[in-house]
Parts: sequence; structure tokens; C-alpha cells
Amino acid sequence: GRANSRSNQGIGGGGRGMMDLKEFLAPPEGRAGSGGPNDHVVLSSRVRLARNLAGTAFPGRAKKAKRVEVCEAILPTVSAASAMRGGFSSPMSDLKALEKQLLVERHLISREHAAKGAGSALVLNKEGVLSVMVNEEDHLRMQALLPGMQIKQVWQKMDRFDSSLEKKLDFAFDANYGYLTACPTNLGTGIRVSAMLHLPGLVLADQVNQIVQAVTKLGHAVRGLYGEGTEALGHIFQVSNQMTLGESEADIIERIHKVVLQIIEHEENARQTLLQSKPQELYNHIGRAYGILAHAHIVSSKETMNQLSLMRLGAKLGLFEGLETTVLDELFLLSQPAHLQQMVGEKLSGEERDVHRADLLRHSLASVQGLKY
Repeated sequence: GRANSRSNQGIGGGGRGMMDLKEFLAPPEGRAGSGGPNDHVVLSSRVRLARNLAGTAFPGRAKKAKRVEVCEAILPTVSAASAMRGGFSSPMSDLKALEKQLLVERHLISREHAAKGAGSALVLNKEGVLSVMVNEEDHLRMQALLPGMQIKQVWQKMDRFDSSLEKKLDFAFDANYGYLTACPTNLGTGIRVSAMLHLPGLVLADQVNQIVQAVTKLGHAVRGLYGEGTEALGHIFQVSNQMTLGESEADIIERIHKVVLQIIEHEENARQTLLQSKPQELYNHIGRAYGILAHAHIVSSKETMNQLSLMRLGAKLGLFEGLETTVLDELFLLSQPAHLQQMVGEKLSGEERDVHRADLLRHSLASVQGLKY
């Protein structure tokens, strides 16, 4: 029962006993180096499931004592799952603000979860593929994340993990409505399938709005880099399903998979059209991006992402001798505020970050020889 689950906490369930977060988070080069299928357009594929315990108030309605009790009931079960062996587990109240921000920048937790304290927790598996937020908007928000176009593979991992937890936890389920969730948009399957897409070709060709409208008409959502209400920094867009009720998981996965394949094709066509019909304009965008990042002494996070995006496009088009996109993907992450501060080893003001970021970029791009045609 519940008393037992409390006493188990020290064994590998709760606390930070499993591993320190800094040790645990793979160095960015390891993460960025693991490219995936179609990663010239699809940066990552993700499946998230929302689940709640039966007969228990949702986190937003529950008093703190109840949230703590629910957290203590869930955490040991999640941490003990075979998929989580050798992973990381911690109450949110034990994580520093910078650590939470690192996790947001890596898309392992939501910005909403980063604001949580007592009564909420986080569990990550060793490979950084599975992450579980306890007591965010729902009692359980589980996600699986893989690089490149791997929507079907990521669903298989999530499905297996969900099934293993369902044997041990009593999830709130209704014969008519499916899984019960705090927000009605997650009712039913509780599934959110998304792909993070790099679409500089469509942006430069002024076609991205048409694509976004077409995808929205098909019943999918298009968001920016950090989800709902955020902008598409670095020409990065997230496409996800809107419907979770009345369709099976397999149908939802299939529909998103098809839509993403179509977007890949549109993006590839846009890149080729730009190369053929407006090469000078394209080289100008990419050359200027390289010029700024390789030589600037003060550069903001936003500008860095937008210019790295153009350099990534150039690298994928073979315009930079010997420049691997993994280097640029690593810089995408390292130039974010929390990663930058972790690398420097101290808290930095906005102005100081802009200087350190420029130093990092100049140093990292020093060997790049400029554009080749």
C-alpha cells in the first residue's frame, strides 16, 4: 500500500539517489550527434501521454498535502519501471532554477512544470528518451522523444511504458470518454503526437503560412519552439494532433505521420526552388548568417537561433566545406541561456550572456572556411 511506497523512496524511487542531474544529462554533443531519419527537416519526434489516478482530484484542484501524497504514491512505481533503470528521479523542490531551465531547453519538461515545487517530481530514463512529469497539469505526463522522423518508433516505446505502469497504477478511465484528463482537449486517448520541424526553405520562400493553414485545416496544431504561445525561433515549428477523443492511437499516429511526410516534401521542394531560381538571395542569407556568427562579439539568443538555422540550411545543402550539422545542433543547445551559464559555471546577466555566446560561436566556427559554391 501507500505506507510501503513511502518507505521505498530511498531505494531508487524518490530523492536524488539515482544520479546527479549534471552527470545524468548527456553532454549536448552526445545528444546532437545522434541524428535520425530525415533529420534535414525533422529534428525530433515525440509522443506524450496524459494520465491520472482514479478517484483523486487533478493537481490543479488538489491541496498541497494531497499533491504530496499522490506524488509519493506515483514516484516509486515510475522509478522502479524497467525502462527507468539507472535513470534520474527528483522532487521538483530539490532542483535549482538553472537545472529546471536546462531541462526546459532540452524539451524534457514543460515551462509549466519548471515552475512547480513541493508535490511535483520528475523521472528521466538513462538514455534521455523517456521523461515523466508527476503532478504537472495531470498526475502523470509521460513523454518519449527520439531524433529525426521516428513517430511510429517513439509511439512503440511510449505504449510499452504506459502498459507497464497501467499494471501497477489505477488510471482514471471512463467507458465513454476514455482516459480522464485535467484539460478536455486531452480526453480519450490522452495522446499528443508531435514532430519538431526545421522549415527555413518554406519561410524564405514565403510559403510557410499556406502550409500552416493547410495543416491546421486538417485538424492539427502548429506551434513554436517551446510549444503553445511561443514563436517559431530558428524557423522551427512543432506540428501535433488536436484530436485525442474518438480516434484510436494508431489512427492519430498515422495521420500525423502522413502530414509530416508531406511537409518534408514541401520543404525539400522549397529549398530546391530557392537554389535554382534565387541562388544569390539564398547565398546572401546563409553567407550573412555565417558572417555574423563567426565574427560577432555580442549576439542575442534569438539572433543566434535564427542565424544558426540559416547555417544549418547551408550545411544540409553542402555549402560549407566539412561543417557537420551536428556542430550546429550542439550550438543551438549550448547557446541557450541555461546551457551557456552551466558551461561558464556562473550566473550571468543578459549582457554577459550575449558576450559569452559570441565567444562560444566564434571559437566553434573558427575553422569554417565560408561558403563554397
